[in-house]
Amino acid sequence: MRRRHLLMGAAGASAGAAGLVWNRWQEEAATPPLAALWQARFARPEGGELVMASLLGQPLLLNFWGTWCPPCIKEMPELDQFQREWAANGGGSGGRVLGLAVDNPTAVREFLARRPVGYTIALAGFEGTDLSRQLGNTQGSLPFTALFNRQGEIVQRKLGTVDLPELRLWTRGL
Repeated sequence: MRRRHLLMGAAGASAGAAGLVWNRWQEEAATPPLAALWQARFARPEGGELVMASLLGQPLLLNFWGTWCPPCIKEMPELDQFQREWAANGGGSGGRVLGLAVDNPTAVREFLARRPVGYTIALAGFEGTDLSRQLGNTQGSLPFTALFNRQGEIVQRKLGTVDLPELRLWTRGL
């Protein structure tokens, strides 16, 4: 009888522990992957730091790129032009373009010295691949672009190059 009570108690304790683990896993699964993005801080190639939380409240076009990625380089003039147009639309849906470099800092600095852009660049390092996966880039490839509304929610995303007409269409009505 005593042994039976011990076994029942152990089974109950195991079930309780399993319930706690399950509950914790469910809480983590319910936590939006965006939390990591909006809490992140990234070094800037020219020095200083970009605090992602400071970008909440405005639309954001986030582009993951690398200096070693030909499609990324190909789309940079389109992103640059789009940033100029979008920023000029301050009273409308005006927003900001941010390029997160999935690369080493020296390569990014050297690249930008030769090919400067007018939109913000920050250094995500090779860990940027993990962040892009959390935002829906299941392949972890580049380029990857995500559009966020003023509330910081993803409203559009694409793996592969984007172009100016596509970006204009994405941001209509933001």
